[in-house]
Amino acid sequence: MKFKVILFAAALGFSTLAFAQESKKFGPPAGNAVVGDTYGGGIASNAESKAISVDKLSKKLKKENKKVENVAVKGKVTDVCEKKGCWLTIQTEDNTQFFVKMKDYAFFVPTALKGKTVVLDGTAERKVTSVDEQKHYAEDAKKPQAEIDAITTPKEEIRFVANGIKVVN
Repeated sequence: MKFKVILFAAALGFSTLAFAQESKKFGPPAGNAVVGDTYGGGIASNAESKAISVDKLSKKLKKENKKVENVAVKGKVTDVCEKKGCWLTIQTEDNTQFFVKMKDYAFFVPTALKGKTVVLDGTAERKVTSVDEQKHYAEDAKKPQAEIDAITTPKEEIRFVANGIKVVN
């Protein structure tokens, strides 16, 4: 009987520790996002030199009107998901932004990435984003309720699925 009590107490202790560790997974990862830091599957050594600008990506997508796979793009991060670090936005030449998600939700980035220049490696496409999805991301970014309520129409935008991200400046 004593052995069962000890075994039960040990199991309870381990499960408590497991759940305590689980709660630390919420929120973006820590880090300063310094030059050279990589996130995700990593970036090929020549990706930075072959990376195209956001403007060139936009023109390529308009011209080909489909997905552009295995592309490296260099741009400045304008926003990062405050909730988990599960998405970010990149500045475009026309002062809009394009949206970046992490492939298979496999990695997250620190909020310190905001304002940094990065090279993204992955797949890009033009996509229409629904009102509900736009509102969801605005809530994740902790935008004011008035700004969230102002989202009333779907939006066509560049969507990028990143395999890896590297801080370059």
